[in-house]
Amino acid sequence: MQRAPRAILHVDMDAFYASVEIRERPELSDKPVIVGGTPEGRGVVCAANYIARRYGVHSAMPAGMARRLCPQGVFLRPRHDLYAQVSRAIHAIFERYTPQVEPLSLDEAFLDVSASEALFGPAEHIARCIKDAIRSELQLVASVGVAPNKFLAKIASDIDKPDGFKIVTAAEVHAFLDPLPVSRLWGVGKVTEQAFQRLGIRTIGQFRGYPAALVREHFGNAGAHLLALAHGRDERPVEAGREAKSISHETTFARDITDREVLLAWLLDLTDQVAGRLRAHGLAGRTVQIKVRYGDFTTITRSRSLGAPTAVTDVLWRAARELFESRLPARLPPVRLLGMGVSGFDAAEAVQGELITAPTPARQAQLDAVTDSIRARFGPDALARGAAARIRRRPREA
Repeated sequence: MQRAPRAILHVDMDAFYASVEIRERPELSDKPVIVGGTPEGRGVVCAANYIARRYGVHSAMPAGMARRLCPQGVFLRPRHDLYAQVSRAIHAIFERYTPQVEPLSLDEAFLDVSASEALFGPAEHIARCIKDAIRSELQLVASVGVAPNKFLAKIASDIDKPDGFKIVTAAEVHAFLDPLPVSRLWGVGKVTEQAFQRLGIRTIGQFRGYPAALVREHFGNAGAHLLALAHGRDERPVEAGREAKSISHETTFARDITDREVLLAWLLDLTDQVAGRLRAHGLAGRTVQIKVRYGDFTTITRSRSLGAPTAVTDVLWRAARELFESRLPARLPPVRLLGMGVSGFDAAEAVQGELITAPTPARQAQLDAVTDSIRARFGPDALARGAAARIRRRPREA
């Protein structure tokens, strides 16, 4: 018995961070808006609206370069807590129509609406309802792709951005894929694309007609995967309930730093911020990681596992400090970027268990709760811990 085609949506918010900022400040709607580090420092672009993109500005670009390309750009620091709040509202709209939601990030997700069609109508109608609800209730714009699998839905949502809406039926798969460049296949990076070019293959349609034996010869084990995608085949299910695997924060310094005490002060500040975000999301983590990027752009990470999951600032700080002091060179090269993160999440109940059985963390947790309350009322800079207070006002880029 042949299985009925799945109905998969990929919903992708258009220029999400920048769009949220413009929603909050409508006077910026006709201006190039760039969210990220300031051009005076060495941060990077997190997001740019489509006006800014016309000047060549894109995410992960150094903010200084973005300023040179777009001198009239409005640069805004990111507000991750606000974006997380809006993301939760978006996901609440998704869940009106299906529990089968796989978030990929704050601003995009896969939805399997196969079982929802009997209740709400065809997938196309569900997708349109979601898109319209996001616009009317949240004043934001989403691009949506509708297709029989995740690979096709992802491409479909991207094909007519911004404000895209594309449906690919099972009968249209080859016609949809054939003219697209082979770089659209997942797993094709610069090296693989160059290999395709040497073979004279430019489009997915050309690749699909290539003999399977030659595909194996030129692309090895990855060839079968690429060929399946070229045929529009992707059997991966939507993984409902998938959550973020880590929470982290990092900062790029305006000038490289070699002073270990200054770096430790920054690390304390980063740990404080990450711990606060963990508690805000009801999470506790077992694995602590630090990230260091030197002036020559060499990047290293170090991690360690804790005996129990935690969101207590002091416990996380002791672990992060131990990593810094024992797992990094005694004589540090100039440091350009420092980051701290927590992963290996357990639910909030794990935090409660820790507090009941460990008196010292419980006292620290009470301090954390008071700190969180004061910051919620008076702003994130109302309180800072120890050495972190001294560096809060120093220039940095996140």
